[in-house]
This record gives sequence, structure tokens and C-alpha cells, in this order.
Amino acid sequence: MAVAVIALPGHPTWLLWTGAVAVAVAAVHVTVMPRWRFHVHRWEVTSQAVYTQAGWFNVERRVAPVARIQTVDSERGPLEQMFGITKVTITTASAAGPLKIHGLDADTAARLADQLTAEHDPAGRSAGDGT
Repeated sequence: MAVAVIALPGHPTWLLWTGAVAVAVAAVHVTVMPRWRFHVHRWEVTSQAVYTQAGWFNVERRVAPVARIQTVDSERGPLEQMFGITKVTITTASAAGPLKIHGLDADTAARLADQLTAEHDPAGRSAGDGT
């Protein structure tokens, strides 16, 4: 693919090449990133565990038993609110850190948080018990 670069008076040619490369990289990123994310990032909740898979080059798979879930948080920043998406963070008793599920629509995130906090109470605690 040949790219014609027109040198503008008073502007160095390297500046035009830098701009052309930046536009090309941005176009590739916008085209490839959503498809790659769709094929790699996964999550699933069962009655026994929460499964997540994420990563770009190093794909990480995590399994968190429901019995080890300590907190379920949802977060929506200004940009996420504008697009109607939410991030759910599931904190467990694990040294590996919390599980994060990005890009959920608000209704799915609310149902997931409700499901993990209400239906999966392995210790049989009452709703008012804080222990």
C-alpha cells in the first residue's frame, strides 16, 4: 500500500509521517481490539464458582469458589456511565487478588451482584448478619 505524503511549506516531512503512522496504528487498534476482546474475555457464574478469563497476550483463567467470595462491588466511571457499562469486582479470600469482569451492561451487572450476594450464602447467614 503506497501512501502519498504531501510536504506542507514550513512543516517537516517527518511530522507528516509520524501523523500517518499514528492514524494507521489507531485504525488497526480500533478494528482489531474489539474482536480480540470478544474472543478472549469470558466469565461464567455457577452455583459452585465464578470463572473468568482475561488478557491480551498472556491469557489468565481464574476460578473463585462461591464459598470464598467476600464482597461484590460494581463501579461505573463517567465514561462507563455514558456508554451504559459497568465493572464488577469480586473480592475473595485469595492472594491472587479480586476477579474483575469489565464491560457489562448495567442490568447484567446488577443481576450478577444480586445473584452472588443473595443466592450464594454458603454459611447460611441471615441477611442482617455481618460476620
